[in-house]
Amino acid sequence: MRRLSVLLCSGTACQSSGALAVKQALVEAITAQGLSDEIQIVETGCMGPCELGPILLIYPDGVHYVRVKPADAQEIVSEHFLKGRPVRRLVWSAPAPEPRTIPFFARQKKIVLGNCGQINPEKIEEYIAQGGYEALAKALTRMTPEEVIAEITRSGLRGRGGAGFPTGKKWQAVREAKGHPKYVICNADEGDPGAFMDRAILEGDPHSVLEGMAIAAYAVGAEKGYIYVRAEYPLAVKRLEVAIAQARKLGLLGPRLFDTDFSFDVELRMGAGAFVCGEETALIASIEGKRGEPRPRPPYPATSGLFGKPTLINNVETFANVRHVILNGGDWLAQMGTATSKGTKVFALAGQVKNTGLVEVPMGITLRELIFDLGGGVPQGRKFKAVQIGGPSGGCLPESLLDVPIDYESLKDYGAIMGSGGVIVLDSSSCMVNVAKFFLEFIADESCGKCVPCRVGTRLMLQLLEKIARGEGTEEDLAELERLAHFVKDASLCGLGQTAPNPVLSTLRYFRDEYLAHIRDKACPAGVCPDLIHYVIDPDLCRACDLCRRACPTGAVEGQPGVPPYRIWLEKCIRCGACFEACPFGAVQKRPGRKG
Repeated sequence: MRRLSVLLCSGTACQSSGALAVKQALVEAITAQGLSDEIQIVETGCMGPCELGPILLIYPDGVHYVRVKPADAQEIVSEHFLKGRPVRRLVWSAPAPEPRTIPFFARQKKIVLGNCGQINPEKIEEYIAQGGYEALAKALTRMTPEEVIAEITRSGLRGRGGAGFPTGKKWQAVREAKGHPKYVICNADEGDPGAFMDRAILEGDPHSVLEGMAIAAYAVGAEKGYIYVRAEYPLAVKRLEVAIAQARKLGLLGPRLFDTDFSFDVELRMGAGAFVCGEETALIASIEGKRGEPRPRPPYPATSGLFGKPTLINNVETFANVRHVILNGGDWLAQMGTATSKGTKVFALAGQVKNTGLVEVPMGITLRELIFDLGGGVPQGRKFKAVQIGGPSGGCLPESLLDVPIDYESLKDYGAIMGSGGVIVLDSSSCMVNVAKFFLEFIADESCGKCVPCRVGTRLMLQLLEKIARGEGTEEDLAELERLAHFVKDASLCGLGQTAPNPVLSTLRYFRDEYLAHIRDKACPAGVCPDLIHYVIDPDLCRACDLCRRACPTGAVEGQPGVPPYRIWLEKCIRCGACFEACPFGAVQKRPGRKG
């Protein structure tokens, strides 16, 4: 019997779809067959294709099993492990399951995600076996702090948290700043709807972040670090705690690392879920035990940050890049990407796309390649409509801009930003007025309230959007919405308020016709805004099954079981959509326009 390793994706997404139950079933089946000495099950981090979880990768066979259920365990063990015959119905992209042949993996360039899904993140020995902490050893024993910063600068690495500030320039500013002690902070307060890049890195490869922070601390002259992580990420917190304890035990955190004079240690700080604490000065205030509010800059954290001392802040993905730059050299990273955006970027693909999940691709890939080549396009034969990129601070780009390269400068030219890497695909069933309203609701709710433009301006913009979505808006309201958006953008204190209008401005720029349909025609073309649609029953499709009548909470549906057709009394209908969802025959249909 040959020895096999079962790599089980046990990131948050796969755990939520039952990965741990699959593991238990596999253990029982393996034990029953007496294979415990030959088959090793390894819990890993995210493998990427979250839509297909739970996922197993059988090594060295290279077979990916997807959507595995506990009931499949016995068949996998008896057929594949004992007889060497893969269970074809569970294999992804059979009969060629190797990652290089699967489009989702073929276009990726995994650097930051290289260990995710490949090692057990709770065993430091596996990280070390993959070259872990070699970069830290190299930096401490063979490089000066200035040489480390020069290598980071040469790489062209820019902050992956959204702003894209040159990493080497930031490190140099902190090194030159007067004052002691100095601090290094990892911003793991990932709050964008649909974004889970940082969470996956922390769950799948936490030591890469610790190593990157230690190298940064050596370069800037810091001895203490903090990781500010969302309390809503319990698995990431657990694995960070394990990683920190293991690194301390082996002398990779703490005093006199690698028998040098350099000491560095890390503490965790939990965020309570405030989106504004992703802004660096608000994050610093939160660590200090104060209300999480941004403050005016200058002074910048590089000179006056945590406890008034020089502070370096980078996000999870930025730190995870550092060890690769030190090991391979700055020129190695600089050869990837575009002239101004070097390296790779991790994106979270979500929304109306076939292959939702996590991908890492070279900078400069086009939106079309990301969505259709890796993401598999829009499912169910629907038509692509827009892509929302950059989170609540980002913008919505139409089909005509699918060939725009993804880099810091190009997206900004079209009213969007890369942000931290959230990508939400929208199809023809999406209403762009409703999309703008959704993101503005989030921003208005998350505004800390410190500055008037953001606190009041976002609320006024939201009120106008709600008015338009109800079919009560005017073209004067549309002009006022645009004026307010520019005012909030120009006058807000921090990045949250300054970028809050982006979803509104981009949808006005590319989908103004949908706003005008809500205003002039009192109709929602996508059939989403409940005040601007009505429901009818097609008599030719109605089967009088009675499901729609039983689902209706107001008695608006009338008819007798077995006697078609049923009908909807629009005067009683509250447009909740219950009848539409209940009908299995497509007889209940949405129609644009307000009637009844």
